[in-house]
Amino acid sequence: MTTINIGINEQDRLAIAQGLKHLLADSYTLYLQTHNFHWNVTGKQFRELHMMFEEQYNALALAVDDIAERIRTLGVAAPGTYKAFAELSAIDEVDGVPSADDMVDILTHGHEQVVRTARHVLKLAQQADDESSASLVSDRMREHEKTAWMLRALREV
Repeated sequence: MTTINIGINEQDRLAIAQGLKHLLADSYTLYLQTHNFHWNVTGKQFRELHMMFEEQYNALALAVDDIAERIRTLGVAAPGTYKAFAELSAIDEVDGVPSADDMVDILTHGHEQVVRTARHVLKLAQQADDESSASLVSDRMREHEKTAWMLRALREV
């Protein structure tokens, strides 16, 4: 294999890539949940939630590609199986079809979990002066914080 010399020592590069694997797994699990809920949502807010979930899973589809490509840039294989994602993700799968309100709550918690995972990876990237990973992760955090806020707003009375 060719030596990678991008100004990040190997130990830091591998640690960041491992953190990004967790971020990828959380993001992909959230993508699957959001897509599932898009297909199966019912109730008074059907149209609003159906469209919102579609916007969210489309954004997540782009995000997982960016994260996986960053892992590859760091010289590490990106996980790409359900098994690998299940082992790496801090987001649990959902059985059955929850109510629309529960879907909103589940997705809110999922986005908040992605933010927590991202915060961990951001610290690793910042400590290693890995601006590229830090920028990617920071952008993801901002998007997930905003989405969680929007989902929480749906549940306020």
